[in-house]
This record gives sequence, C-alpha cells and structure tokens, in this order.
Amino acid sequence: MSIGTFNCPVCSQPLTLPPSFTGTQVQCPQCQNIINVPGQGVPPITPQPITPQPISPQPMANTPLAGSIGKMSLAQSADTGADTLTRQLFTKITTEVAKVFVGQEELVLGTLVSLFSNGHVLIESVPGLGKTLFVRTLGHVLGCEFGRIQFTADLMPSDITGAPIFNVKTQEFTFHPGPVFTQLLLADEINRSPAKTHAALLEIMQEHRVTVDGESYQLDPPFLVIATQNPVEQEGTYNLPEAQLDRFMMKLIVNYPTEQQEADILKQHSQQKNLGEILTNELQTVSSPAEINEAIKANADVRIDDALADYINKIVRLTRQWPQLYMGASPRAGLALMQGARTLAAFQGRDYAIPDDVVQIALPILRHRVMLTAESEVEGQEVDQILTDLIRTVNVPRL
Repeated sequence: MSIGTFNCPVCSQPLTLPPSFTGTQVQCPQCQNIINVPGQGVPPITPQPITPQPISPQPMANTPLAGSIGKMSLAQSADTGADTLTRQLFTKITTEVAKVFVGQEELVLGTLVSLFSNGHVLIESVPGLGKTLFVRTLGHVLGCEFGRIQFTADLMPSDITGAPIFNVKTQEFTFHPGPVFTQLLLADEINRSPAKTHAALLEIMQEHRVTVDGESYQLDPPFLVIATQNPVEQEGTYNLPEAQLDRFMMKLIVNYPTEQQEADILKQHSQQKNLGEILTNELQTVSSPAEINEAIKANADVRIDDALADYINKIVRLTRQWPQLYMGASPRAGLALMQGARTLAAFQGRDYAIPDDVVQIALPILRHRVMLTAESEVEGQEVDQILTDLIRTVNVPRL
C-alpha cells in the first residue's frame, strides 16, 4: 500500500512512497532536493520546493567524492600511507598478476580485499573473460593451492566435500577429501547446481570446515571461494538462495575489457602457450599461506573510528527503509564493510580507515544483499544506481 505517486517539483521525477512517509520530508534521489510528502488521501499534487539542505559536511581531504562510490581502483588503493609490510605485499601481488592478467582492476582488487578479509567472492560475467586464468595466476603468485569445481545439474554434495570410501585391505571406511580441500576454490557456474548442492557450501564458507558422518574436518587457511555465474543464460539454472548470497562478501560485475586492454590480450595470449609453463617461467611466487594469514591478523588492528562505524551503520540500516528496496542488507553487510575498509586501509599503508575506503567497496558488498521492489524492477531501475543515491544522502563524518 502506498500514498500514491507524485512528482518532484524540480526534476519531475515520479516518487512512490509507503504510508509511513506521510507528512514527512524526503530527498529526491534524482536531483537531491528536499520535498514534502503529501498526506494520505490527499490527491497527488506538486509540492512546493524547499531550499535544499546540505547533505554532507564541507569538503575535506577524506570526504568521498560522489563519483567515487563503488569505483574500485588499484591505483587509488596503493598511493597513500606508509610503506608497511602489507602494502609491500599488495604491490608485489598486483605487479605479478598484471604480467599475465590484463585489466579488470575491480576483479583483482575485490578478490584481494575478500581474501585478506576472510571473505568470499561471487563474480557475474559472461564466459571468456579470463576468470580461470586469474584464479590460477593468483594461486601461483600467492603460493596457495588451487582447485576448481565445474557445477552441473547432477553434482552431488559428496562430489564437493568428499565421502568415506571402503578400504578392502583394512576393512574400514576411510574419508577421501573432495576438491573443496584447497585454498583458492573456483566454483564455476555455481547457479547450475540445485539447492541441495548449494547447501553443502554454507558451512564450508562460513566456518571453514567440512562435516561428514558426524565428523568435522578443518580446512587450512587461507580459504577463498570464487564463485561465478552467467548473467545471460538462465535456462537450466537455479537462483542462489538469500542465505548463501549473504555468505559472499562481495559480488563483482566483470565487464568486457577496454579496446586497448583487449588489444593487449590479443598480443599477449595469441601464441597458444601452455598456461602452466607461463606461470612457472614468467611469474614469481611472492607470498605464502603463512604470510597471508599473518597479514589477515594484522589487518584486524586497523582502527575504525566510532564516527566511521556510525556512518557504516547508517548506510546499512537505510537500505531497510529505502522506498525502492523490498529487502535491505543484513548486519553481516555492516561487518563486511568494516573489515573491507580495514583491508583497503592496510593496502594503502594506513593504520586507520576513512570514508573513502567504505564508499569504494560499498556497491560490491551491498548489491547482492538487497532486493528491488516490484515497481522498481518494472521501471527498469538498477540496484547500483539506487544504492549510489542512497549513500549520497548519508552525512559523511569528519575524522
């Protein structure tokens, strides 16, 4: 039930609001003007404009720019702060990966932030953009084990976790680990398997352990799941349930490379060289699982000011009240924003996080945790634009 549709007096943007907004003031997501909401039962009228109120404090060095919301950039994440061990490690990793994997900065940075935050990544892209190449390259550079599962409609949970196998010699059942027992796991086309198989990943992603026949087996850290799904081909697929979507720290949208990047890809990978030889001969292993675990522990000490924590809390809670969103983000989204901001700050050599760190990762962390209303979907509105408008209305703290 809504109070009806009325137009913004400045930009004529149609607004549809629930009854709880009756008699209040809201900000137009299109032009940012503050307008009055008409009372219930009152015919839709054009309200009188009110002098726009400033939405954020005066610009400061650490105030995020509107255009930077959701723009993840490797250069932007490595140009400030002290020359700490974590920053040096981040620079070495990205330099080595760039020798083989061209472009896709958001994919590289988002995956590294998730890895060093004990999170997981869901990638949405069409086939052929180099996801497998990236994961194999990252595994070699980090010195981590790499595993891949091709999800199909007949894939069973035991195909992922492993199962007890009867040993004829000992006359006992012996557990044989499945492909999930690795450190970097590529779950390719995860939405092609049914919910029963999806459920097998829930405990693994959250608690880093596998339980079979009442016995638990721990996975060695670090452990990162990189799941992919095709946004175009929907026949024969199963939507991921909200419970599993929430387990992914980020959802990254990988688009086609730029013209120059694609030209570089053609020149670099058109000679049909064996990928294993390329990884062995051209790339160096610059890290180890032990070093990554130490960096993850160190990132937890990055300071989050109380004002920045309130800023994150306001953004997450506002998603549950925004008129164009049917379902808002969970508290896990706030935790992901805080830990992701810590990791980005550590990559930049800082021991404190700033609002820029939050807005840079806000869209990848929130876009898969909210649902649009039916009206918004019919109108063709995009979740990223709605979230961008939402974030712009939250006052940026002075730190």
